Amino acid sequence: MTDANPHTLLRPQIALPFALVALIWGSTWYVITGQIGEVPASWSIAWRFALATPAMFLVAVIMRKSLAIGRAGHLLAMFIGLTQFCLNFNFVYRAELHLTSGVVAVMFGLLMVPNALFGRAILGQPVTLRFLLGSLVAIAGISMLLLHEARVSPLGGNVGIGILLAIGGILAASIANVVQANETGQKLSMPPLLAWSMLYGTVIDFALAWITAGPPVIPMRWEYWAGVAWLGLAGSVVTFPLYYTIVRQIGAGRAAYNSIAVIIVAMLISTFVEGYQWSWLSASGGVLAICGMVLALRARRAPPPPLEPMSEP
Repeated sequence: MTDANPHTLLRPQIALPFALVALIWGSTWYVITGQIGEVPASWSIAWRFALATPAMFLVAVIMRKSLAIGRAGHLLAMFIGLTQFCLNFNFVYRAELHLTSGVVAVMFGLLMVPNALFGRAILGQPVTLRFLLGSLVAIAGISMLLLHEARVSPLGGNVGIGILLAIGGILAASIANVVQANETGQKLSMPPLLAWSMLYGTVIDFALAWITAGPPVIPMRWEYWAGVAWLGLAGSVVTFPLYYTIVRQIGAGRAAYNSIAVIIVAMLISTFVEGYQWSWLSASGGVLAICGMVLALRARRAPPPPLEPMSEP
């Protein structure tokens, strides 16, 4: 579908789900911080997708999508499960041990860059000069945010480790995004592919958690499980059908602007709830990063992120 009329986003049937997706995904970055204290990050991820996986299968059934995806589809789902629902999330959760949630969210706004580069290398998709220029502007802005983070260092001084972990998550998510857009992925309906991918990812998550963190850790606080439910159901199940409905109605290009709204929500939450400390450096960097992302997204001939929703935490 091509991009819709510029005023389409103002229609209630588009604006309301667009805003809901941005609010939910924007909040998930902060909710993760409550999942990585008393419980090892690996087990929090395992519990999250143990809840999300059956719910995603239920969504596929409700949408009357066949769960049969064939041998090639299962191999693709296994790969997505490993890269997206295991590696990506394990990197993200650990990154938030060292960086404030809003900054990690802003870094993930750059997912469009490796998506485009991997898309060109693997799928032969073109990349425009305007897209590259916008990406460079965004990278400059994010660098300013990270420099401010290193100076303030509110979470123990391991900002460098947090940056490396976040980059690992971005690369893992990007590989999953691009690979799912191959010939096999394009033939499959998204709900069943996501459901099977989550299932395989959950199995890997449980194995990784047991190997790295020992036997299951089951906290008793209701706040922890409320966070798991929000991340697993709202953040991983409710939003995907809403987002893809938006994509079908206004096109992937305009729908990709949701990532900008997510970043704004995440930074607002980080400011008012997490106590993020702004400075002229970080404020300038934040504005520059968002402007760069908008410039890159407005490069009409540049390919939109193949599966940008899968970048969300």
